[in-house]
Amino acid sequence: MGMFDYFRSSYDLGEQFTNVVCQTKDIEEFGIGGTMTNYWLDPSGKLWCPQYHGTHTFEVIGENDPRYDPKHLFLNFEWIPTGQHGKYKHHSITKYIEVYPTTWKGNWHDWPTLRLHFKDGILQEYIEVTRE
Repeated sequence: MGMFDYFRSSYDLGEQFTNVVCQTKDIEEFGIGGTMTNYWLDPSGKLWCPQYHGTHTFEVIGENDPRYDPKHLFLNFEWIPTGQHGKYKHHSITKYIEVYPTTWKGNWHDWPTLRLHFKDGILQEYIEVTRE
């Protein structure tokens, strides 16, 4: 299997794909499948992805802290929320991706899938994928 990304669309892609949680393994580069990121396609066809910079700080747990564990040196850290919220940023990919709804019940041969074409992060076209 592997990891995937979430994809939600406010752009009208049809009943099975609009305002429905979908998945894809095609947005991320380097063949990693996905990083569980939530991508959003806005009503105008522009693709967005979240940015979390500045929402947390990294704090090392020191030896004098009761939470310190000398047996697990790599676990002696903590993420501290800063109170800042993440923001969505335009994701300017140029590629084809396939998306499929996460709640499909049925044979995988019948799983509805769309192929979307993006140029500079703007949806150019989409087609339904058929399996023979």
